[in-house]
Amino acid sequence: MMRSVPSTQRWPTTYSTGGLVCSVDHLASSVGAQLLADGGSAADAAIAANAVLAVTAPHMCGLGGDLFALVHHADGSPPDVIDAAGRAGSGADADRLRAEGHREMPFTGDVRTATVPGCVDGWVLLHERHGRLPLADVLEPARRLAADGFPVSPMLSFMLHTLDGLEGCDELATPRPDVGERLFRPGVARQLAAIAAAGRDGFYGGEFGEALVAVGGGEYAASDLATRQARSVPAAGIRVWGSDVWTVPPPSQGYLIPAAARIAELVAGSGLPAVDEAAWAHLLVEAARLAAADRLDVLHDGADAADLLADERLQTAAAGFDPGRRSAPPAPARDGGTMYLCTADREGTAVSLIQSNAHEFGARVAVPGTGVLLHNRGNGFSLEPGHPAEYAPGRQPPHTLSPALVTRPDGTLRAVLGTMGGDSQPQVVVQLLARLLGAGATPGDAIEAPRLVLRARGGTGFDTWRTTDQVVRIESHAPEAWASGLVERGHDVDVVEFDPAGFGHAHIIERMPDGTWAGADDPRAMTGAAVAAP
Repeated sequence: MMRSVPSTQRWPTTYSTGGLVCSVDHLASSVGAQLLADGGSAADAAIAANAVLAVTAPHMCGLGGDLFALVHHADGSPPDVIDAAGRAGSGADADRLRAEGHREMPFTGDVRTATVPGCVDGWVLLHERHGRLPLADVLEPARRLAADGFPVSPMLSFMLHTLDGLEGCDELATPRPDVGERLFRPGVARQLAAIAAAGRDGFYGGEFGEALVAVGGGEYAASDLATRQARSVPAAGIRVWGSDVWTVPPPSQGYLIPAAARIAELVAGSGLPAVDEAAWAHLLVEAARLAAADRLDVLHDGADAADLLADERLQTAAAGFDPGRRSAPPAPARDGGTMYLCTADREGTAVSLIQSNAHEFGARVAVPGTGVLLHNRGNGFSLEPGHPAEYAPGRQPPHTLSPALVTRPDGTLRAVLGTMGGDSQPQVVVQLLARLLGAGATPGDAIEAPRLVLRARGGTGFDTWRTTDQVVRIESHAPEAWASGLVERGHDVDVVEFDPAGFGHAHIIERMPDGTWAGADDPRAMTGAAVAAP
């Protein structure tokens, strides 16, 4: 089923008392919902849906990528964070890249832009802490789709036909399937079977690990793969608009979500402007810009989320807001290969999970014979000598991945939400929060509503904060007052007729006061689904 963003109809909200799964692929959502029906937890459903997407959506995510997840406990205790951002291999050498003439990390076509993938370690840790069914059962639906084949979606068909120069992954390179044709992923099926049989050792210590060390040419050592890439860490969050907004801490840029929301709250006081007014658009664009003004200087794997979210710091940023004029853009972060999903179970546990290749098919480097493509998250490292995010062995790069979770002051869950979209992720999530928390929108209305994102003109979606040439991109079904009002305030504006990926693929599951789950998938994903557990 192929869908575009409707301009007049309301997007549906799906309701359930037995659990809910929202993702960019109806196959993944249906598998997750079936796991819930079989007695699985929200974490089991999230892993199962993610594993399906690793098979059916290699242009967004895969076993060669990284993962972050937020888990809400049914008892109302603070959220658990799974940080599965991989680390640079022991052969990482910034001096060598600089000597070759690089001033920034290679974006694609170079294995050095891939850290050791954290996805599988993230699954294993998430399952150890929050799973209920055997991991082999959780992964079996994805393994079966990989081995027996699956119908190619419109977006995957389009992306595969644009894929050039990929060696070592014949299952994606040839032949290029059309929409609805069956695609087989035998290499990925073997990796999933190995994980089901032996956990992380079946992946990092098996066929994949051996091939990764070989293709790395000295970038990785066996000891790098023997080290767990996932860890459990405290969530980062502050109270905004009467709720506690949580996200994952550095190296993720997730702090920009509560930071921008708090800046908007400090500026607007007790009430936000009406969503169809130019003042609403200006406030949220400026809140995003002010929150991220120093992102390149302060975001690294040793940064303290509490310092980044200190209210005095955010008050200083908010003081730079001018209601009649845009602020100066920061002096001189690349959309594409990410998926977000959320799950909730009957017992009240919910998961907000994001997993990514970074840019489309990642580094465009395959691990030969395995069917796995490596991500290019290393593009977030700096090659500036002495920079706190400088590329070096064992370091995690700054990440755009930004899942979110919202609780009420009493600790009960309000919502899990997030999106794909590179640097636009926090911007889209803050807009969803403003509609959900500030305007009382339903998940469906919040998801369908028009969006705007600040982006580098002609950029990749990861370089918004590296340039002074920024443009506000607005969806064409937005209120007319947005574009004209932003232009009057000095913003450069592009009104975009249709861009299925440039404004995120967001999903929301909200916990209603009566305990019912209410969720919505994003029509921009074209084949997504919000599926209730049967």
